[in-house]
Amino acid sequence: MEMILEMLSYPFIVRALTGGMMVSLCAALLGVSLVLKRYSMIGDGLSHVSFGALSVALAAGWSPLKVSIPVVTLAAFFLLRITENSRVKSDAAIAMISASALAAGIIVTSLSTGMTTDVSSYMFGSILAMSREDVILSGVLSLIVLCLFVFCYNKLFAVTFDENFARAAGVRVEVYKVLIAVLTAVTIVLGMRMMGAMLISSLIIFPALTAMRVFKSFRGVVWCAGVLAGVCFFSGMVLSYGWSVPAGASIVLVNLAAYILFSLVDRAGSRPG
Repeated sequence: MEMILEMLSYPFIVRALTGGMMVSLCAALLGVSLVLKRYSMIGDGLSHVSFGALSVALAAGWSPLKVSIPVVTLAAFFLLRITENSRVKSDAAIAMISASALAAGIIVTSLSTGMTTDVSSYMFGSILAMSREDVILSGVLSLIVLCLFVFCYNKLFAVTFDENFARAAGVRVEVYKVLIAVLTAVTIVLGMRMMGAMLISSLIIFPALTAMRVFKSFRGVVWCAGVLAGVCFFSGMVLSYGWSVPAGASIVLVNLAAYILFSLVDRAGSRPG
């Protein structure tokens, strides 16, 4: 407890916790729909697109977040159209766009500034370097994502489980699929600063998969994933502070431990009495 109080006495850690908690919650809630629709790796693909956009922005002296958000949003929409209207499967399309964007980002970086601290922080994460402006922007956009998720909850539920039924019920399926992609793109960009392109997809995948080990209803999985995201994020930050290890990697390992724990609980509960 003393270590936690000491940790909270530093303003930059409080900023990191504030911004990180909100982004983690958004990623976990959206991750439920993405995992169920087998789009779980879209986070990894969009994070690499975001890295490419950030590299170009840093090389040109532009604002990284203001450039990457529209670029990644367009990439999410483009990726959705490719997987639906072509012979390319979703996993192949994600891998193709991911590798191309990452390669473009590396080339731009090597030709301009080289692998500077700013580029490395977006590649591997630097949550403690979040400025007050980063936290404010993350907070505002995270609130928008959460409000849209809650407001469109029933429609997203229908689209996630049965698109044909949703169409028959009058739901504009294409609109809500694009909404999921756009919200995911915004969340990915916000999470880049704290987790990096290499680890951001873990915030989308782990809470949803972990919750599904114990809960079977959509509502139960959503609630559990949201709580897990907050608990694992805070625990990872405490671990990072106490052992002086990278915050992003610590958060991922805590999520892994939670998944293993929930898997053991699920296995113990499924054994015949």
